[in-house]
Amino acid sequence: VWTGTIALGVTLLLACQIVLLRIDLRRHQARNAEAVARWRPLLNAIIVGESPALPLLPAHERIHFMRLWVHLQGSLRGEATDALNAMARELGVDALARRMLARAPRDERLLAALVLGHLRDRAAWDRLLPLAQAPDSALSLTALWALVRIDPAAAAEYLTPLFIERDDWALSHVAGILQQAAAPTAAVLGRILPGLPEERLPRALRIAEALRVPLPGAVLAGALSSGSVPIVIAGLRGVMTPETISEVRSLLAHPDWQVRVQAARALGRIGNRDDAPRLTALLGDPQWWVRYRAAQALRELPALSRADMQAVRASLTDRFALDMLDQVLAEQETA
Repeated sequence: VWTGTIALGVTLLLACQIVLLRIDLRRHQARNAEAVARWRPLLNAIIVGESPALPLLPAHERIHFMRLWVHLQGSLRGEATDALNAMARELGVDALARRMLARAPRDERLLAALVLGHLRDRAAWDRLLPLAQAPDSALSLTALWALVRIDPAAAAEYLTPLFIERDDWALSHVAGILQQAAAPTAAVLGRILPGLPEERLPRALRIAEALRVPLPGAVLAGALSSGSVPIVIAGLRGVMTPETISEVRSLLAHPDWQVRVQAARALGRIGNRDDAPRLTALLGDPQWWVRYRAAQALRELPALSRADMQAVRASLTDRFALDMLDQVLAEQETA
């Protein structure tokens, strides 16, 4: 009896909790709808260049307004974003967001970092720096994005070593954040790469590749001559200019097939007509991926015409090499 009574009591408490949570959710949705209905017309008027009189921003509408404001900022460019920034400052949203960074719940701190990034609020720099090193990946990446928006050059100087150290930050996110600071990031990478420990070099080189920034030839040459296969592969993926073409050519005969794959791809980007025989020889490689990338690289060489490709095809005696070249040429026809 007592067990049943206690179980019934717990069930009733859970039911009451669910009802209360549902009521709170409905109340929150109603407040959000009310805030959106009040502020959207004013925001739309600001976007089209009007100057409506702005009411005070009530405390219970601040979060709803900031979410709507961030949503609009993410879909606009140019003068409209400047007008929204001026509106936010007039309402005191910048000061509010800086206070939220210090003591608000996690989701509100994320929102505050987004707001300050869009505002390019220099006064928030020192408050965003500690968040950039937080163990919470989402919070730290949002703070990093805001810092890059505020001052790309200073952010690249401070953040690039962090990006290299933090393996929990996805490279796609890192590249998206640093895209606005690609030039200063390239300068920082070129300066710090020679002094990095070997285990950090592959990630640093992959960041440069993701940003499509050319690194100094001496830095890349050092990576390509490394005895570590991951470093050599990462270096080959970052080759964008012909400064290191001799090193790339020498790696076509590397004993590791993954290196030969990346060397063929790199030669397709920076090679010339003289590299056609080298890539043609690579069509007979025992590894399928090496043959495939070599055929693609031949197709991508800028100095080779269609007639030249047919001459290469006619010179092949290896059945596997011929099949691979035919496959790549067929892919080009159907592309």
